[in-house]
Amino acid sequence: MMKKFKPFIFSLLIILADQVSKALVVAYIPENTVKYSFFNDFLWIVHVRNTAVAFSLGESFAMPLKILLFIAVPVLLIAVISYYIVKDEKEFSPFDKYMLAGFVGGGIGNLIDRIFRSMSVVDFISTNNYGLFGMERFPTYNIADASVVICMILLLISMLFFKKGNKYEQKG
Repeated sequence: MMKKFKPFIFSLLIILADQVSKALVVAYIPENTVKYSFFNDFLWIVHVRNTAVAFSLGESFAMPLKILLFIAVPVLLIAVISYYIVKDEKEFSPFDKYMLAGFVGGGIGNLIDRIFRSMSVVDFISTNNYGLFGMERFPTYNIADASVVICMILLLISMLFFKKGNKYEQKG
């Protein structure tokens, strides 16, 4: 019984890393400030607030719409994904379930900010994009954002290149 909840340990670790890092940023870096620069300006540790979602989408939305789209919908999505993590059927491999748990952890990390930081998410990792996609710097992000993106990419790779069966085997 407890085995099916094991991936949520990964979720918890992501939430803790995300919230501790954000608390340190808030405590030690003034908002809208670059505090540290590493690797010849490739990586900045900064303190910015995002009142929208990825790439500042929805920043101008009215507050009721923000509450619906940035809190209610993510809570529903997290609940559905959590259901599939604990579901007994073999729709997802153990690896897939951990990747879903990483998505859940990242989602909860940013939900905590939206609920307890006046609808603003603390972002602090800024990387040089060297003009790729017309951007000098990639939009600033945090551990929760990175977890969501990395886990979704790994889940997609797993689902594309491994097949279901009694055991997940490499396709080909």
